[in-house]
Amino acid sequence: MIRFLAIVLLVFGVAPAVFAQAVEPIAVPAPIVAAPATVRVALNTSEGTIVLALEKQRAPVTTAYFLRYVDQKRLDGTNFYRANRLDAAGKYGLIQGGVLSDPKRLLPPVAHEPTSTTGLTHSDGTISLARLAPGTATANFFIVVGDLPALDAAPAGTKGDPGFAAFGRVVEGMDVVHRIMAAPTSPTAGDGAMKGQMIAVPVKIKSVRRVN
Repeated sequence: MIRFLAIVLLVFGVAPAVFAQAVEPIAVPAPIVAAPATVRVALNTSEGTIVLALEKQRAPVTTAYFLRYVDQKRLDGTNFYRANRLDAAGKYGLIQGGVLSDPKRLLPPVAHEPTSTTGLTHSDGTISLARLAPGTATANFFIVVGDLPALDAAPAGTKGDPGFAAFGRVVEGMDVVHRIMAAPTSPTAGDGAMKGQMIAVPVKIKSVRRVN
C-alpha cells in the first residue's frame, strides 16, 4: 500500500521525502507537573521580615496546625530566643523561636509528620517544629541554616530516628535569618544541650500573618 501511494505521489510530482515527512508521528509534549501547593506567611521581626512558603500539600498536618497559631495571632509578640551555631562561622545550625511554654498561647500538641512521609528535607532555610518525643510539638519552631540532613527521619519502614517535622522553607529574608543566627548568646542561660545557645536579647516576633 505504501509503495502504491509513493508511485501515485511521484506521478503527481510530489517527492517521496515530502510524503515521508508528512506521515512522521507528531511529538506529544510532556505533561506539565504543577508545583506542590503552598501558603505564604510573613514573620515580621525586629530584625526584618522573613517570608515562608508552608507546604500545605506535602505536610498538611503540620502546616494546618501552624496556621492555627498564625490565624489566632498566638505568635504575635513572641521571640526568636535560640541560636545554635554548629560551626564558628555560623554557616550551619538553626535559630529557634515561638511560644515557649506560655499556657495562654499553647494549643494541644500536633501529631508527628516525619520527612519520610512528606518527602521534605532539612535543607538550608527549612522551617520545622521543635519537639521532645514525637507527638509533643507545639508552636516552637526552628529555621535551618545550611543543610542538616541529620534532622530528617530515617527511611520509611525502618526503626531509625523519627526526625523532625519539616513543613516549609524561607523564600524571602534569609539575610534576616543570618542576622538572628549571629546574635550574641548568653554563656550561662539555657538548660542541658541548649546552654550557651540562648540569645542574650531575644529577637521580637512582632506579628505573623498570611500573605498573598
